[in-house]
Parts: sequence; C-alpha cells; structure tokens
Amino acid sequence: MVRAIADRIVTGYLRPGERLDEGSLAARFDVSRTPVREALGHLSAMGLVERRPNRGAIVAVVTQEHLASMFESMAELEAICARFAAERMTGAERRSLEMEHQASARLVQLGAEEEYEYFNTEFHSRLYRGAHNTHIHDLTVTTRSRLAPFRRAQFMLPGRLAKSWQEHDVIVTAIMRGDAAAAGKAARDHVSIVSEASAVFAAVDPVSPVLSRSARR
Repeated sequence: MVRAIADRIVTGYLRPGERLDEGSLAARFDVSRTPVREALGHLSAMGLVERRPNRGAIVAVVTQEHLASMFESMAELEAICARFAAERMTGAERRSLEMEHQASARLVQLGAEEEYEYFNTEFHSRLYRGAHNTHIHDLTVTTRSRLAPFRRAQFMLPGRLAKSWQEHDVIVTAIMRGDAAAAGKAARDHVSIVSEASAVFAAVDPVSPVLSRSARR
C-alpha cells in the first residue's frame, strides 16, 4: 500500500495539497483503517505526506530544490559507499556482486522492469554493505528510502533499464579492479543520471522549472 500510494504521488495522480481520506483508501485497498494509518505514517516519514490539524493527511508539496538536494546527498553517499567497497569488500563479496550483476543482464534483455527494479535495490544494498561502515550504511539506507519512489520513476523511461545496467557495469568494473576513485565517480555519476531521469516523471512544485507529468501532456 505504501508503494502504491507513493507511486501515485510521485507521478502526479495524487496532487500536492490533495486530502488523503482514510476511509476511501481503506475501501480502495480493501483493508481496515489501521494499515492505512500506518501507511500514511510511513509516507509522512518519507516527506510525501503532511499531517495537518482539521485536515488530516494531505499530499505534500515536493519542490525541485528539495528533490535536487536529496539526490545530491544521495550521490555523495553512494560515492562514499562505492569508494569504500572498492577498498574493503572481501573477495567473496566482489565475486557475488559481479555474478549478480552479470545475471541481471538477462532481465534487461527481457524488459523485466519489476524484476530488475528488485535487483537494482539489492545491487545498491550490496554496495552499502560492502563499505563496511555501519554509520554510513544506515545513513545511506535512510536517504535512499526517502528517494525510493522517485528512483522507481526512472524506469518509466524507454531504454532506461539498459542504461542503468551499463552504469552499474562501470561501478562493478572499478570495484573489481580495486579502483576506489573510479568507483566513487561512477556511483556519483549514476545517481546524478537517475536524478535527471526521475525528474521527467516526478510531480513537483508547479512553480519549479521541472513540470509534472500531467503538465507535459
């Protein structure tokens, strides 16, 4: 439910300021109000929903500047993780990363978007764990969770699966070589590209230069 509502917010089907009625959502997802409240709590923590007195939960306004600042932070955190992973990953971790990465090429060939998205999440999680720094790992995971709906939006772009895989390939190659500088740069570049791709479909503050999906029609 969290993912379904988040995706509708990010792509503009639920507009900023729109009230999220618990009863309507419970009926839509065929659940009681309790899981709906829990879902809205998660969405509030992600910055996608605001809770206001006498209005309940409403869709938050996400500005271009705020989204850009989150992606900028994410790019630097991922660069640190990739750099550390190139230096600290064990041989077994490197082989596992490379094996899973090569196996995911089949998903790209099949155009298996949902399956690749699952792999994509695991790929990045391997980088975070490979950094062998608990504080950086937790900070990166927290930041990523807030950006998850926006990162998913990138795969709505034609050809994005293949490009994502190619960007991962550069990261993996650098890590396998133990080239920390190259791994960090590749990870930073990857997140920057993800940011640009995600913005195409992300619904943001209409006064921002980045338009919502509905505004592009």
